[in-house]
Formats: sequence, C-alpha cells, structure tokens
Amino acid sequence: MELSYTYWEGENGWLIGYLNNYSDHWTQGKNINELEEMLLDLYMNFQEEIKKEKKQIKKSGTLRIPA
Repeated sequence: MELSYTYWEGENGWLIGYLNNYSDHWTQGKNINELEEMLLDLYMNFQEEIKKEKKQIKKSGTLRIPA
C-alpha cells in the first residue's frame, strides 16, 4: 500500500507535510525520513480511531422539546 503526501520546507528549515487524504492534519520532521516516519504515525493513529469507532454500538434518539 502506498499513500501520497505533500510537503514543503518551512522557514525554520524543517519539512512540513500532510497525507493527501488527511490534509487538515499537518506534521513536521527535520528531514524526509523523519517526516515520513511522522506521517506514518499519523496514519496509524487514524487507523486506530477507525477501529475504535467500528467497535462502538451507536444509537440514536429523538429529543422532544416542549412548546
């Protein structure tokens, strides 16, 4: 499996990037290897959250508001 990402060099020289499927979540690294490690960590965290959500039993209800 491969994931695409976007990155650029910040003013401080660090690389800033995000996974293209999760563009609202940025991370950074001192070099490309560290950035890719951080992006992988970010992806793994997302996968853990997805697994937790699948295990939850969700219910819905109706709220009655008095007139």
